[in-house]
Amino acid sequence: MSWDAGSPLARHCERFGAFGAGGWVMAETPHEEVERKYTVGAGTAVPDLTGVDGVAKVGVAVEADLAATYFDTAELSLVQRGFTLRRREGGADEGWHLKEPSGPDARSETRLPLGRAVHTVPKRLRSAVGHLTGGRPLVPVARICTHRTEVALVGDDGTEIAVIADDDVHATRLLAPPLALHWREWEVELAGAPSDLLERIEAELLGAGARPGVVSSKLARALAEESPGHGPSPGGVALSRRSTVQDLLTAYLAEHLVVLKEHDAGLRGETVHRLRIAARRLRSALTTYRPMFVPGAVDALREELRWLGGALSEARDSEVLRGHLDALVTDEPPATAHTRLRERIDNDLDQAHRAARAAAVEAVSSERYRRLVRSLDAVTEAPPLRPRASKRARKALPRLLERDARRLRRAAKAARRTHGPTTREEALHEVRKKAKRLRYAAESATPVLGKRGKRLAQRAKKVQDALGAHQDTVASRAWLEELAARADRDPAVAFGAGRLHAREEQRAEAAERAYEKAWGQLPRKHVDRWVTDTST
Repeated sequence: MSWDAGSPLARHCERFGAFGAGGWVMAETPHEEVERKYTVGAGTAVPDLTGVDGVAKVGVAVEADLAATYFDTAELSLVQRGFTLRRREGGADEGWHLKEPSGPDARSETRLPLGRAVHTVPKRLRSAVGHLTGGRPLVPVARICTHRTEVALVGDDGTEIAVIADDDVHATRLLAPPLALHWREWEVELAGAPSDLLERIEAELLGAGARPGVVSSKLARALAEESPGHGPSPGGVALSRRSTVQDLLTAYLAEHLVVLKEHDAGLRGETVHRLRIAARRLRSALTTYRPMFVPGAVDALREELRWLGGALSEARDSEVLRGHLDALVTDEPPATAHTRLRERIDNDLDQAHRAARAAAVEAVSSERYRRLVRSLDAVTEAPPLRPRASKRARKALPRLLERDARRLRRAAKAARRTHGPTTREEALHEVRKKAKRLRYAAESATPVLGKRGKRLAQRAKKVQDALGAHQDTVASRAWLEELAARADRDPAVAFGAGRLHAREEQRAEAAERAYEKAWGQLPRKHVDRWVTDTST
């Protein structure tokens, strides 16, 4: 999109072209930034996030105009290593900012006040990046002006836990050849909250129509150093109600293949989780859209994605189990929460996690994984589809969704007929997997089906979440039973494990009640008609 010179934002950017000078000096301020970005269309509204677990209320929206000049060498030595250096006016954190990668979804940031320098980078920051620039001069490479609407998310204790920024961005590349771009994005930044809050917020944003940002920064996008991947879609086609099945599927596969590639190197914390989710979404899409492919064309690929998901699962599951059991022990009365119980939990699960993580790293480092990625690239670039995939997605998708919904109904019916705790747990796990597939399918269809697709995804997610909590208790109870058996005549450990087991039984019962409630909100039959019914 070309630059609108008459717009208020453009005038604001021009006004900041001759930056004012401040005369004060202060010490540099370090700041750890944990954030994610999402690309959204012009008309997409930020959803109400008060329903997210841990968010008590949403603050009042605050608007600001931000104007920043970015500095780098002419060869872009900083950008190529994930660093950004800017001088920004406007907003609460105006000043000089140097950002560098520090982990998954995280960047370390050093801030300095605006000071007197306008076109020259402060000496402290020049020295900080000297090992990257090799002494080459730092010059302005881009101007980015943003109209930001920001709201704070407040936790149960009244403190700010995250900030959501809705950014309307105008960018100009100052290097030759010049380039003007305009886009909109959402940015979520944590304010000291646990990293799993990002996952819960992300689920709501994706349900509202956002797509995970595949560009590392506004600067990289302004310089066209990275493909935005969305807006046009990753497949190069802007999605709409008139899109074909091929358009939709190609965009969806490309989107999650990008996520897979982004997170297959670090394998730390949330990286394992997001990598596994990307693999699951890719496999689910190949299953849901299987009738659109040439028979047998993607069967082997689906099995390889199953292998990858399995190779990653133990590393993530051990993280989740340890965190949950630690929380349970913390909640125990002091008289029963024996130190030796916590030590056994930490030691045993730490060993299990190290072994599982080593196996995950080995899998992602293997030639088998590289072949899988190459195959996914080929299928995304030239999907082996039947002629029916060239039809409008709006007509074909309801039938595909009904196909997944029918499998879910059959699994739920089978679960109701089971007897005995073990067989019921296995049956409910199958229901959860089918609910997850329906959710992913509905999310992939939302760009075409709109609100009805989004609503179906949200309702399927409630079923998935309830049964996910139930499955977590299955794993924790089995592990606690083994711990009690290995207690080696330590009554404190055996007694503590028994208490935690009893609490997990209660949590399982609560999860089943939540599942029954969530199940009642799903369309009972004819999902294909439900998602196209505009009368309600």
